[in-house]
Amino acid sequence: MMRTISFTLNGEKVAAEIKPHHNLVELLQREFNLMGARESCGQGMCGCCTVLVNGAAVIEAGAFQCGYCTPGFVLMTTQLLAAHPDPDEDQIRHYLSGNLCRCAAYPEIVNAVKIAARKRNRRSPA
Repeated sequence: MMRTISFTLNGEKVAAEIKPHHNLVELLQREFNLMGARESCGQGMCGCCTVLVNGAAVIEAGAFQCGYCTPGFVLMTTQLLAAHPDPDEDQIRHYLSGNLCRCAAYPEIVNAVKIAARKRNRRSPA
């Protein structure tokens, strides 16, 4: 049994036909060719399948290599920027200290957080 759903994806109104057993990651990959989130443990324990709903996270600094750690860093960055809209490097490193990147892209990740903060601050009303 298929059903049609409509929603806004990255600012664009979209629709898709889905089967009841498909999850969000499968929908994003199969219907919209978005590969950022992916299945890993199959139980929602590792964070690879994490996506933000009603929000967007765009990091364009080449901060992620294999992508395994990306969901955790994105969510912690979202929390950091909500608490500290213009964080300094020490605040960034403190907030992200609990996340492990096995590719050791930490300098690039810190730079990406700085870029995200600047972009958010430009969009915020004064």
